[in-house]
Amino acid sequence: MGGFLAALALSFGVIFVAELGDKSQLMAMTFATRYRALTVLIGITAATAIVHLVSVAVGYGLGATLPTDWISLVAGVAFLAFAAWTLRGDSLTEAEKSKAQRSQRSAVLAVGGAFFLAELGDKTMLATITLATQHGWFGVWVGSTIGMVAADALAIVVGRMLGKRLPEKAIKWGAAALFLIFGIWLIAESLVKLA
Repeated sequence: MGGFLAALALSFGVIFVAELGDKSQLMAMTFATRYRALTVLIGITAATAIVHLVSVAVGYGLGATLPTDWISLVAGVAFLAFAAWTLRGDSLTEAEKSKAQRSQRSAVLAVGGAFFLAELGDKTMLATITLATQHGWFGVWVGSTIGMVAADALAIVVGRMLGKRLPEKAIKWGAAALFLIFGIWLIAESLVKLA
């Protein structure tokens, strides 16, 4: 049990700190201005748990890294699409607004999918792989997942506070700009690695 707790504590600390100021934390803040906090948290938690499970499997089972350069390139292009989609905007009828308030399934999938793509090849994924090569996989998985969700929960709180104080147009342009920046960032990182 001591090995599990050590792996959990170490992974929590490393990933929490690594996530502070990371692009996915900024994404959490952005999504929190558009969707309910619980919806964003569920999407983040699901995506994080899956990505970190893959990470510990790679780290523990293979001791090697995934070829993340091409995945990062695809994720970057996806974020450019998210930016365009955000600017285009969506309009809902009153019936659709009511339905959206009751069911946030599509929002959870959007948030989860965006986070899944953003985390593939990210420093937190690579850190989780590295930790899993040296510590027990289960403790690393639980600790890294909780650490990342805790850091992103802070961003959700900030995003919700901003969303209540900013006009919708400013939120839309700000979110589109952040998605554009994330996309360019991911594409640039992957092109440098592929060159």
